Amino acid sequence: MGTRRRSPRTSRPRRTFRRRRHRPEAVPDQGFPEVILTWHAKDRELTETGMATIARRLPSMIVQAAGLAWRASRADALATVSLNIAAGFFTAFWLLATTGVLTALFSEAPTPSRVDALPSLAMVAGAVALRAGLLAGAGWAQSRLEPQVERLVELRLYETTTAVDLTALDDSDFLDDLKRAEGRGMMSAPQVVRHAVDVLTGLIGMVAAAGTLGVLHPILLPLLLLTAVPEGWASVRSARMRYLMMLSLIGVTRRKWILSDLMVERRHAAEVRSFTMRRFLLDQYDRSASHQRRVELDVARRQTVVKVTGDVGKGVATALVYVALGVMLWKGAVPLAVAGTAVLAIRSGQSSLANLVFAVNRCYEEGLYFGDYLAFCEAAERRIPRRALPAAAAARRARLPDDFGLISVRDVEFTYPGAETPSLRGVSLDLRKGEVVALVGENGSGKTTLAKIMAGLYDPDAGEVRWDGVPLAEVDPAEVWERVAVIAQEYTHWPMTARQNITMGRGGEPAEGGDEDPAMLGAARASGADEVVAGLALGYGTLLDRRFKGGAELSGGQWQRLAVARGFYRDAPLLICDEPTAALDARAEHQLFERIRTHADGRTVLLITHRLASVRYADRIYVLEHGEVIEEGGHAALMARGGLYADLYSLQASAYGAAGPRTGAAGPAADGLAAEAG
Repeated sequence: MGTRRRSPRTSRPRRTFRRRRHRPEAVPDQGFPEVILTWHAKDRELTETGMATIARRLPSMIVQAAGLAWRASRADALATVSLNIAAGFFTAFWLLATTGVLTALFSEAPTPSRVDALPSLAMVAGAVALRAGLLAGAGWAQSRLEPQVERLVELRLYETTTAVDLTALDDSDFLDDLKRAEGRGMMSAPQVVRHAVDVLTGLIGMVAAAGTLGVLHPILLPLLLLTAVPEGWASVRSARMRYLMMLSLIGVTRRKWILSDLMVERRHAAEVRSFTMRRFLLDQYDRSASHQRRVELDVARRQTVVKVTGDVGKGVATALVYVALGVMLWKGAVPLAVAGTAVLAIRSGQSSLANLVFAVNRCYEEGLYFGDYLAFCEAAERRIPRRALPAAAAARRARLPDDFGLISVRDVEFTYPGAETPSLRGVSLDLRKGEVVALVGENGSGKTTLAKIMAGLYDPDAGEVRWDGVPLAEVDPAEVWERVAVIAQEYTHWPMTARQNITMGRGGEPAEGGDEDPAMLGAARASGADEVVAGLALGYGTLLDRRFKGGAELSGGQWQRLAVARGFYRDAPLLICDEPTAALDARAEHQLFERIRTHADGRTVLLITHRLASVRYADRIYVLEHGEVIEEGGHAALMARGGLYADLYSLQASAYGAAGPRTGAAGPAADGLAAEAG
């Protein structure tokens, strides 16, 4: 049952930013759709964010990262943090121990007496070795943690999206949010954890260096900050340039992405060649790529200037520090060994600060995208039908009978998200066990929507559907779906074996040399899919996707037969056939309807079709127009009434009657329709 919904690639995204401080240079749009790529969605927010905002928001982001890491793996999260903290302790220890080594080496005692430095030297070497081992262990724990974080966020997203109410997937805003969460948002999760650990490591290194300087002499601590300012300024300035560059290239990146898709995807290949589009697409791509290269080269030049300026400032600040140390030595404020240790501590602190500034920028950036992921998951979880949740209230849910005698629809109304007019308006009808009931009407009349409501895929906005008196609104949707089989117009070409395409995970693989599932073979024979499988190299074990080695591809009609077999294999009391013959020729269509009638013996069939020759033998026909049932009855009664059904039937009959003798393509069903109308 196909419901058309806007693709997340082509839907118009909501405006995320209202202020526009930066108007980037752009090449002409060439009519490409306005799609903001998910990995650039926060660039403008980043360019307008100051250090005060980052400092205010960063702690909450780090708390989110810590919570995520804790849920992914407590052991690895604890190991990563504790080992980094221990490594910071040994950083401070070896810096302080270095003072003892330098004191012994710079003493005025005879050279042989300087062997007193050996114990301190051994402590320094041991501390350095332990620090290296601890950092290696922390890195190993972190490398174990990240894939577990990735698995956790993937499972949460897919568990949520496969459980949300189906109307959510008809909501363009929901789809936009899903695209951002599934793309950059989900990929940012392990990055947030990684950069949060880097922030922690940088802080520990800074504290170790600052603590060492504070112990050596109080005035040395401000000297460390003096050397850190130029490099910190250069790092922040360079990152801001990068964000501005990405913002200015959003349109160009979008065009390159669309053009690359047009040039490499198989579905476009035939038209690219037949309409000689190759040169045009290459020229457009090269134009965008050249513009991107010019922007990137300009930013690289300006970043180099900033880096050089920062390095010069750092050099001047370092020179001032050394001058200050020299003055302190000259005045006797610090001994030579302390000054030497201070130099090492300052250099260690500078390195930690550079890492800290970079980690803060990246953690904040990735945290914004990860926030999109969290916000989407929370919103999506609120759209899961409450009766589908595995809560303690499960025992109080209503239960459906294994079979049913009557499905009743009463005063059902339904409007799709964002639509101005309802798709269904007060619809009422009945399906009794063993009947074949047809829904007919023009496009947009609400046939497929009504079928989805009867199958428990949508909840009506008003009215109700009951199976033997049990309201579907009080039943776990999975119970309804277990009792429904669907043969749809729009169906999935599953990249699996022919067997799996029929059984949909319900049938196991046959043992080596064993027989196939008799129910699966019966469904294939009943649908004509056995003839399709007979032509496949590996029979039911053939993979139906040419993108994989040894895979096969089927025609539209062959896929349709597999989809019908899928519906037949699911031995359910209600069989819904929604335009099941769309991909079949007239003769195959007639054969399929005969097979459905034969296979449905004793079952209830809900038939949706525009081919009115196929509904003449239905027990009851409901005619829908603009979401309302305007006619009801058998074929003969509706023809006698002379309403919409009679008009549509006569229109098709006249077309078949005019075309059949010349083309010979109408087939038995059309011949009968034309004969009756004549």
